[in-house]
Amino acid sequence: MLKQYRVRDYDFRLVLLVALLTIAGIFAVGSAEKSLQRIQMAGFIFGFFLMVVISLFDYSVLLKFNWLFYLGNLLLLSLVETPLGKTTNGAQRWITLFGIQFQPSETAKILLILFYAQFIMKHKEKLNSVKIIGLCFLFILPPLILIYRQPNLSTTIVLAVIFCVIMFVGGISWKLVAGVLAVLVPSVVIIFSIVIRPEQTLIRGYQQTRILAWLYPEEYATAEAYQQLNSIMAIGSGQLHGKGYNTNVISSVKNGNFISEPQTDFIFAVIGEEFGFIGTCTVIVLIILITLECFLVARKAKDLAGTIIAAGMAGLIGFQGFLNIGVTTGMLPNTGVTLPFVSYGLTSLVSLYIGIGFVLNVGLQCRKYKTEERVWA
Repeated sequence: MLKQYRVRDYDFRLVLLVALLTIAGIFAVGSAEKSLQRIQMAGFIFGFFLMVVISLFDYSVLLKFNWLFYLGNLLLLSLVETPLGKTTNGAQRWITLFGIQFQPSETAKILLILFYAQFIMKHKEKLNSVKIIGLCFLFILPPLILIYRQPNLSTTIVLAVIFCVIMFVGGISWKLVAGVLAVLVPSVVIIFSIVIRPEQTLIRGYQQTRILAWLYPEEYATAEAYQQLNSIMAIGSGQLHGKGYNTNVISSVKNGNFISEPQTDFIFAVIGEEFGFIGTCTVIVLIILITLECFLVARKAKDLAGTIIAAGMAGLIGFQGFLNIGVTTGMLPNTGVTLPFVSYGLTSLVSLYIGIGFVLNVGLQCRKYKTEERVWA
């Protein structure tokens, strides 16, 4: 299982990018909540170690356990609704096993990418048949439902987008894509017009209020729109260079506690206030570069499974990053999703590093495969 690779074939560029983004996150988390900085650093070290180890194992062998990944994922998500689950701020999203607390919805993103990578590659010749497409949709429904019931609409949306990326990269017919979009776009408009009505029953009350607060922030300035408005204020107040790392300025939005738990969903506001336009642009550029690097690995993968793994991770990091930054800047309704590699959260951080470990192995396998081809030629 463990392969021998050449050091020069290792994608150190991707490793450097994710490490730099994580280090920026460690500094930001330390400024937002000093007591959590060491925990985030420990998560970085542990995640980095797992990334290196996984990157050296042949992903083709590991994917043979894809059904174990899928069933284990469902089991973990189901345990959230048992006495092992923990409720925080009205949401039951965590479980505690063997004294370790983690969030199964974060690991679900990686496990489902791995599951579909093997499943689609195995049935790639029949992917556009009604049976295989139906099975693909059938398999994604249980985790989506379990995550939505936590409730966790934001992760449900992220997971749905990852599924779309996987299906597209897997080779689903353009005609089917066009047909789905023709139905989906007007459906989204209709659903959006319904959920903002007082009598709607499609989404929960707090979710509707978040949408209304985004549409009419002045009417919710002291309630649901409070954090977003303060986030925008914090980012703007940083101007070009920011107020300085761990600023003690009393007028600081962070120091004034105008944003609750800024180390998680609104960490981008802390970066904007303390490091200014330069700091926020640096974070955005790093996320874009990581996403593009994953797509480049996907293009060069030796097989469809490798392409799906790398493209799935690109979709996860790119879309979730866009979602988080969109929320903190007021472009999108408050969703409660974290900023990849930056926000505090060990489950999210370690899961992402595991995913990057698989991407690195996809890149190594690609180079090894090409080298063997040249030798045999």
